[in-house]
Amino acid sequence: MEKLSKDWLTQGLIDFEYKKYLLLAYLQTVKKSFSKVELYPFLADLVFHYRNLQAVKENKTLIREAFPKEISLEEFNKLELSYREMVQDDAVMSELESIIEFSIPQIKDSLQEGTVIYEYVESQCEISPIGVTPLYANEGYLFVTQPPEKETKVYRYQVSIFEDSKEQLRSLNTRFIEDVDKNPLNTYERIKLDLIRRYKDLPNPAAFLVLSKMKFPFVETLMPVAKRLFVKHISQSA
Repeated sequence: MEKLSKDWLTQGLIDFEYKKYLLLAYLQTVKKSFSKVELYPFLADLVFHYRNLQAVKENKTLIREAFPKEISLEEFNKLELSYREMVQDDAVMSELESIIEFSIPQIKDSLQEGTVIYEYVESQCEISPIGVTPLYANEGYLFVTQPPEKETKVYRYQVSIFEDSKEQLRSLNTRFIEDVDKNPLNTYERIKLDLIRRYKDLPNPAAFLVLSKMKFPFVETLMPVAKRLFVKHISQSA
């Protein structure tokens, strides 16, 4: 099973054996992905499903703040409505509780496996500024590369800051610009200067390099980890 729908818990037949089959089939797919060091989208999905189950178990309702930002208000309201309808049926609720009790440790085990891989990939990545970093670093260029370091992917980035009830949060938007050949003559500093020459709207941009010491699947692993690591770096530097 490639995907476990966001409302898998309340969708369709509420039967322990059926839901167990769905979940284990999904987790088998996740395990295959993790065995290839491919983290996304499954790691984010596991976080979502784990928080969903915990919210239902601990609060007998859904709590908006417990969910990742990716879920829309419409999706959240749909989940909450489905759950509220089921709470009124004791037999269904009893079956649902059995499903939840089985599912939480299963998803937690997979989540822990993914987290270990994530932390390892993160430990292999280094962030360094390219040239002089201006005071305003919430917009600029992000270079991402890995062995053999012959090609660098260049992105334009913008960091947005918003506040929730507890803290300031940052989101990162990236737009791919190009793949650049890296060699002794075409250094990262030279690539940055070329970007300044071509894109006049950023005359004094910040530029950062995320360099991985090991080669990982780029789209499924390295880039998502690089983006999260970069947001953390920007937050600490602010």
